[in-house]
Order: sequence, then structure tokens, then C-alpha cells
Amino acid sequence: MKERKHRSVKFLTAIGLVFTVLSGCATDKQKPIELSVFAAISLTDALGEIGAAFTAENGVKVYYNFEASTTLQRQLEKGASADVFISASPRQVVALETNGLLEAGSRQDLLTNRLVLVADETAEISVETPDNLTVPEISRIAIGHPNIVPAGTYAKEALTHFGLWETLYPKLIFGMDVRATLAYVTAGNVDIAIVYKTDITLTENIKVLYQLPPEAYTPIVYPAVVMKSSPRKQLARRFITYLHSVESGEIFEKHGFAFLVRK
Repeated sequence: MKERKHRSVKFLTAIGLVFTVLSGCATDKQKPIELSVFAAISLTDALGEIGAAFTAENGVKVYYNFEASTTLQRQLEKGASADVFISASPRQVVALETNGLLEAGSRQDLLTNRLVLVADETAEISVETPDNLTVPEISRIAIGHPNIVPAGTYAKEALTHFGLWETLYPKLIFGMDVRATLAYVTAGNVDIAIVYKTDITLTENIKVLYQLPPEAYTPIVYPAVVMKSSPRKQLARRFITYLHSVESGEIFEKHGFAFLVRK
């Protein structure tokens, strides 16, 4: 009897182990594959749509970290984990490449953008040339912080190009990202903001006063790269390729970006 009981216990234990292994396999199969993407905050809405479409087609959950590009660069330099980085300027990508943090040959330039001067839709302000920014009626101008926000760097370049940087400096209010810069206008804290053209799609309560000529600042380019530390490099490359698709291009263009055709 004891031997029979011992055999029964062994049999039940073996069955239990098999069930546990099978259950573990099922759990692993059900666990979604994840991709971590650090991206410039100006891409929030467009990438949100594209990420949902990528998940639906590939069964891969895309997790985003949206911040100012320089803030993301610093996070990555300090060891933050990401598979893909998409910046609003090549400058941050070059810095990461110099530090050996990028997968060689993974850079793909995705998009371009433009700078515009915007104001609240009810504001009685007219800007026909950048020199109009010096009038007393315009007392506060918001731009992204030039040391942190690519949009602010481009804005500083444009104001310097027109010889207005030092003159307008006392009027400037610095935003910590481009969305915060736009919010200064919508909240009535400034008269004008210099933001990306794509930002005008975020609210109906602003109007474009002037579009800065592209020769006044470095061309705005959004590069995407694979991080060298990514354990999912092949998937990261697939995601960047997906960003070049016609479907993604239509979403980017809907949000005001100029889509760069992949060569």
C-alpha cells in the first residue's frame, strides 16, 4: 500500500510539473512583445496614431517617452533604456553617436518642419516682417529654451539671422519643450510664440501671423536611430522602416509634417 501510494504521489507530482511548464509556455506566448521609443514631444500625436497601427499589424506594444530632444539625449547618456530614439534635430543624434551609444548605420531621416509665429486668435497683432517684433505692443515672446528644445535653437538662429536676438532678448520667455511654449500663448501669458508649423494643429484658438523663411535657420530634420544597447535591434529597425511607409506618411502629413521619402 505504501509503495502504491508513493507511486501515486510521484505520478501526480509529474503531472503537476508538466502542467506548470505548459502554463508557463502559454503565459510567455501571451505576453506581448514591447518596444521602447524615446521621441521628441512635437511628435506625440502623430506617433500615437502610428504606434497603435504598428501594434495592430505586428502584435508589438510600443511604449513612448515624449520629452524635449535634449532632455531625452541626457536621459539616454545616463543609461536610460530605449530601443529607438527620434529627435527633432540631428544635433542630439550626433552627440549620442559620438558617445558610442547608437547602432552603426541605423539612422534614417524621417521628417521636416517649419517655424511660425503664432498668437491667440483674438489678438489684434500684425507681423509682416520679423522687425515688427520690436514694437512696444509686443512685450512678451515665447520660444523653446535654446539649450534644451530644438525648436528654441532654431528660433534663436532665426532671430540672430535677422539681427534681432539681442534686441528681443528682454522680451523672451523660455519654454521647457515646444508644447509648453505654445501653452504660453493659449494661456494668455505671452503675446506671440515661435513654434513648429505642426503645432498649429493642436488647437483652434491660435492663428499664424508669419512663417519664418527656411533660409533663416538650419533645416529642421527629424532623424530616427536604433540604440546600441537595445536587445530588440531587428524589431527597432522594423519600426523605423514602418515610419517610412505610405500609411505613416499620411499620418505625419495630417499632423503638418513634411514627409521625407526614403531613398
